Amino acid sequence: MATLVRNPILEELERDAHKATGNSLPEGLISADSHVTEPPHCYTDYIDPAFRDRAPRVAEGDDGGDGFVIEGMPGSIPMGIVAAAGKDPRDIKKGETKFADLHRGGWDGKARLAEQDQDGVIAEIVYPSVGMVICNHPDADFKQACMWAYNRWMAGEFMAAAPDRLFGMGQTAVRSVEEAIEDFRKLKEMGFRGIMMPGNPATEFDYDDPRFDPLWRAAVELELPLGFHILTTRDDGANSVGQAGERRSSHRGPPQNQSQALRKAIQDIIGTFVWGRVFERNPELRIVSVEADAGWLPHFAYRMDHGYKRHRFWMKQGDMEKLPSEYLLENVYLTFQDDWTAFRMADMVNPRRLMWANDFPHSDSTWPWSQQLLLNQTGNLTEQQKKWILRDNAAELYKIDVSKYQ
Repeated sequence: MATLVRNPILEELERDAHKATGNSLPEGLISADSHVTEPPHCYTDYIDPAFRDRAPRVAEGDDGGDGFVIEGMPGSIPMGIVAAAGKDPRDIKKGETKFADLHRGGWDGKARLAEQDQDGVIAEIVYPSVGMVICNHPDADFKQACMWAYNRWMAGEFMAAAPDRLFGMGQTAVRSVEEAIEDFRKLKEMGFRGIMMPGNPATEFDYDDPRFDPLWRAAVELELPLGFHILTTRDDGANSVGQAGERRSSHRGPPQNQSQALRKAIQDIIGTFVWGRVFERNPELRIVSVEADAGWLPHFAYRMDHGYKRHRFWMKQGDMEKLPSEYLLENVYLTFQDDWTAFRMADMVNPRRLMWANDFPHSDSTWPWSQQLLLNQTGNLTEQQKKWILRDNAAELYKIDVSKYQ
């Protein structure tokens, strides 16, 4: 007799279903980190004509699957893992997948609404997919051209389909502080609710340099939260490249160890803003750690304060107006999908800075099982904490009207 093979994710949900007894979720979830699957014409049609012959494009790989090819970057971006939401983990393939077989909601805003209705999601903060890799391109001018092609497509096609539910994060290469400020203003006018920042600016100085302070003031004045997403930093995981565009290994041991290291680049950025006194100089600035989980936060906050209290004197660091952890827990938001430890430690940090996401349509997505997963995982939270983390924190940060769900 043949053995019935079942989806291991569904089996886990069923096994843990007893945890949901007596639990309920607030109406109207907001995903603080979702993605598009850029369509083949996104870059070729919308890029500056001077870069059109070099524009990222879809090509068939050796395995017969489609992938985005980006000049100056090693390899390609296989469609198989970009839009694998809802698949049995055993069926997820890196390649061997055609663009036509992907979730239509990845690039069609109208189709997206029906797919998110399945998950109980009323609004999304939407990030790019190909654009994540482009963040690490060594050619700043090409990177800027690609990012603005994405911005034009996103505003003109995807977001335009449902501007009250699909809230995009714009992109800029940060070639200079002055240009980035102007980009922020343009993106605000185009309807973007925040900026997806490259992990590394294209300037010769880093984000903690006081010369960046006018950009941080502009972000505050324009009410544009700044998102730092995993896999968008020069030394970050599979997207690591050198200045010449060569692939660089950023991990030791087997490939799976690479995924364990994805959070470190985001933690380094957070540390740069805290220790670099960016928040001290710009107390109203808010940044978002995107898809880097949150269960590690209490220990990270402890280590910051430990280092400050015991070592700032011999390091000649000087006194700060607040403890490092106070900046961390006030100025930094964190998004996560199925990190159950994030819910368990909510009372140990600032629950007003935690934001759930379903990461649709990526391979890490909890779609279409988010409701049951959240029922299983949020039983320890108060009703108020559930509203904050699953909806209201994102609504407040990105100025989304959820008054009918209050």
